[in-house]
Amino acid sequence: MGDTGSLAPGGALGAIAVATKHEIVLAIIGGLFVLETVSVIVQVTSFKLTGKRVFRMAPIHHHFEHMGWTESRVVIRFWIISFVLALIGLSSLKLR
Repeated sequence: MGDTGSLAPGGALGAIAVATKHEIVLAIIGGLFVLETVSVIVQVTSFKLTGKRVFRMAPIHHHFEHMGWTESRVVIRFWIISFVLALIGLSSLKLR
């Protein structure tokens, strides 16, 4: 799914999180996406202010690839991180 295809499901998830007052839980469950976004923000800000890069390449998954990790290794590690964050986020929900 590309950028355009992910806009509608992402917007729907965001709207549901706001409607149910679970914005923080959504940020935890989608923590890997938050990390990817923050890595780009940090890289751009650092480069504009100091002229130095924090990561070899942003977003952070490209940084790991430049460190020598294979793409499949990065993907599997990110799956594991996403699964753990999803469990943490779902365990923090209070069922009524």
